[in-house]
Amino acid sequence: MVKLHKPHHEGHRTAHIGWMRASVLGANDGLISTSSLLIGMAAANVTPQVILFTGIAGLTAGALSMAAGEYVSVSSQADTEAADMAKERHELEHSPEAELLELTHIYVQRGLDKGLAHQVAEQLSAHDALGAHMRDELGITEALSARPLQAALSSAAAFAVGAMPPILLAWLWRDGGLTMAISAVTLVLLAALGALAGRLGGASMTKGAVRVLFWGAMAMAATGLIGRLFGVAAA
Repeated sequence: MVKLHKPHHEGHRTAHIGWMRASVLGANDGLISTSSLLIGMAAANVTPQVILFTGIAGLTAGALSMAAGEYVSVSSQADTEAADMAKERHELEHSPEAELLELTHIYVQRGLDKGLAHQVAEQLSAHDALGAHMRDELGITEALSARPLQAALSSAAAFAVGAMPPILLAWLWRDGGLTMAISAVTLVLLAALGALAGRLGGASMTKGAVRVLFWGAMAMAATGLIGRLFGVAAA
């Protein structure tokens, strides 16, 4: 008799890809967009109160926009998955033999001989035919399935967290050089966030940091230039 051992469970990063992607995107967007917005306003020589209120408005609008965008986008993915599931369920009910042959063909293409592929298809179909087709035919699994509400809340919360450092600086900073202070803090945080994203995703921390630093610096430089141009024109 074959002795069965307890199943070996491994943690994989793909199990967290839904909320991780939304959170990293939200934090990056919150930090870069809010810092760029405040730098642009500071370069235009507006009052500290206007800079602070602009940051708060940017945080509110940005977090809600991220939540709405993620919810709509991921909901569309969820709708597509639900439609595919309904189609597979209908085909399994009305053409089970054809679906069994389809599953067999998939396993043959993956390297099994035809007899073994048919046996595997039969056993998986007997256990969970719909799950087998969703996973092996369509590539839809529980770990990677769309979760609109989770993505929306993760994006909104992450955006707010990312937007807070430049807003706190605008509130607490009393000396000159607010633009330089926001730029320096933002670049440090972007480097840390990019490195963290790289580590969580199993990629190079250096590559992740450099990538987000480049685009963050470009965004802040562009809005700072625009603010200076309009500030000079207004004067």
